[in-house]
Amino acid sequence: MTSHPFDFAACFSPDYAMARAKFLAASRDANARLKSYRNPLRGPRDEELTTDVAWLGPPDASKVLVLQSATHGVEGFTGSGAMLDFLLAGGARHLPEDVTVLMIHAINPHGFAWLRRVTEENVDLNRNFVDFAAPLPENAGHDELADAFVPRELSGPVFDTAEEKITAYRARHGEKAFQIARGGGQYRHAHGVFFGGIGPTWARRTLEALIDDHELAARAQVAIIDFHTGLGPFGYGEPICSHETGTAALERARRWYGDSLTEPAAGTSSSVMKFGLNEYGWMAKLGDKATFVALEYGTYSPESGRLALREDHWLHAYGKVDWNDPETQRIKHQVRKQYYPDSDDWREMVLFRSRQVIRQALAGLAS
Repeated sequence: MTSHPFDFAACFSPDYAMARAKFLAASRDANARLKSYRNPLRGPRDEELTTDVAWLGPPDASKVLVLQSATHGVEGFTGSGAMLDFLLAGGARHLPEDVTVLMIHAINPHGFAWLRRVTEENVDLNRNFVDFAAPLPENAGHDELADAFVPRELSGPVFDTAEEKITAYRARHGEKAFQIARGGGQYRHAHGVFFGGIGPTWARRTLEALIDDHELAARAQVAIIDFHTGLGPFGYGEPICSHETGTAALERARRWYGDSLTEPAAGTSSSVMKFGLNEYGWMAKLGDKATFVALEYGTYSPESGRLALREDHWLHAYGKVDWNDPETQRIKHQVRKQYYPDSDDWREMVLFRSRQVIRQALAGLAS
């Protein structure tokens, strides 16, 4: 598979609708079994929104590799491209014995189509996997800065006060504490960034349903690669693992992915510790038989990400979301570029690394 040339035009798409069409066509060509989960809402051009799932390999395989895209909707361009590359390079024809591949295309189709990181509920799906019947996690730093992260105005005195508040917090507490306050997850400010929600989102419920529909809990082993973008050096794919220390799942991940594996709990990752991760949802369903990594590709600086998300959340909280309005398009273009750099050098790094990590996961399952 690694010798197959990269075809950026075939793998990557300019929008959700084309990415979906390409994925479905390539999956059918590979004789995949397809199942779709329709989101109740529509896209910005009134397009249908679905999570499409392709099963490649024997239905009774005891080991499954799951490729998941668009946990953070706009990041779906990358996961979709990696899946198309796997399909078009013939990866499904060379699976190890008793191993199958399950591809989840756009678990958050609303965010993918509308160029948002969040779901239709304004929830960060990667903070939504908590027990909502129990006391929810606290994030005092975010409580202090919530209105500064998403000010009511993007210029003038209110905006200036917000930026001054953020600058003072960074000086007082340091950058790591600031990033935890901003991105660790919060459950009080529904208009804000990194909001974990007040209950399970449509995307979470869909993920849990498809795990059951494909009987993944009955398999001997399940490896999950969840594609993300936005943290780390430009183009580098960092396999991030948040399995608990001392578990069999963490030891497997270390063995399969080697020294490039990073762990937020150990301080080796570009990511800080976070609440409600997608990974925790998989572990709740599958237990220690799941081996999960988030394959995180670097784009631009966390600070440029802060500015892009500030404007997008402002638009949806306080502005007018008219898809054809130049201001809406300016903000959406900024978000898209932050999480999907539109350059072939970046796309080449994405596909090189995805092939490598997929190969490592398949080898791990086969062993």
